[in-house]
Amino acid sequence: MTNKWRNALAFPHCSVREVIQIIDRESLRAAFIVDENDMLQGVVTDGDIRRALLKNVDLDSSVKEVMHVNPLTCSPSQSRKTIKSIIEQNKLLHMPIVDNGKLIDVVILEDFVDYDRLENPVFIMAGGFGTRLRPLTDDCPKPMLKIGGKPILESIISRFIHAGFYRFYISTHYKADMIKSYFGDGSSSGIQIEYVDEDSPLGTAGALGLLPESLPNLPLVMINGDILTQINFRQLLEYHAENNGIATMCVRQYQYQVPYGVIETDGKLITSITEKPSYSFFVNSGIYVLEPSIIKKVKTNEVVDMPELLKAQMDAGLDVTMYPLHEYWLDIGKMQDFERAQVEYHQVFDEEN
Repeated sequence: MTNKWRNALAFPHCSVREVIQIIDRESLRAAFIVDENDMLQGVVTDGDIRRALLKNVDLDSSVKEVMHVNPLTCSPSQSRKTIKSIIEQNKLLHMPIVDNGKLIDVVILEDFVDYDRLENPVFIMAGGFGTRLRPLTDDCPKPMLKIGGKPILESIISRFIHAGFYRFYISTHYKADMIKSYFGDGSSSGIQIEYVDEDSPLGTAGALGLLPESLPNLPLVMINGDILTQINFRQLLEYHAENNGIATMCVRQYQYQVPYGVIETDGKLITSITEKPSYSFFVNSGIYVLEPSIIKKVKTNEVVDMPELLKAQMDAGLDVTMYPLHEYWLDIGKMQDFERAQVEYHQVFDEEN
């Protein structure tokens, strides 16, 4: 049983945004809504948050709008064997332990299960020039820039290893030797690394056509080599399988506020005036899950970008689904992103490292 469950408590007056911060901060992938006497009022899971994002629920609204008010619970009198059985039968990640309505503990799946290694391949795109980060990248490929005392690429790989992945493919081009000499074949970390060399840049998806024929016939997780994130990659794979798409794109909610009053017109007449409106969009986060069939459609040395590849699948009537991220995510594309990462890394990752 975890002794950190109290850090995952929230109150009914909290907003959805505040609960997201709690879920992102803690490892339980849920928040437990209690009153001032720890009486359980409801539970909000990681999945509840993603469904709320897909429905464009106002993040400043009450958590009551998204929480389960009658969650499944166990009592302290039940044995661990019984609790484990209930968790497995209901495909849960956690179980609140409640005594006369009061939350007294939380049992998590990891208390009972040691995850097996995953055979799914991981493809990391690490061949870019990083021109927007010059002069830092004059003598160093962007994925090898250090944040938190180690290369960005090492942080990415460590995250995957923690989730049970061990088959890695890394696309290289600019200063490839620095990457290869640092990581080698991965054996020192108990993993397998193969390198895919782009003789010339092939776009954000073209390197898929260079992957070996021996690639496991399983969904592949693909990620840009300049991203820091706390996403749970095992959970991402499960989501992809549940939705039966040919591809899943991880997306991030992006809000933009127009700094002026926006008017709507009908001919010469002004019909409405909205002062500094805010618009919300989903944007590509550079993380994907791809079925083997889509990988095989990319020809050797074909120049193609990921949006173009995915659009072709949609035009053919195939499903491309999205996975909304609420976890920490930062694309280190510009100098201010690099500087921000240096400040945030220890705040976000130190506890789990």
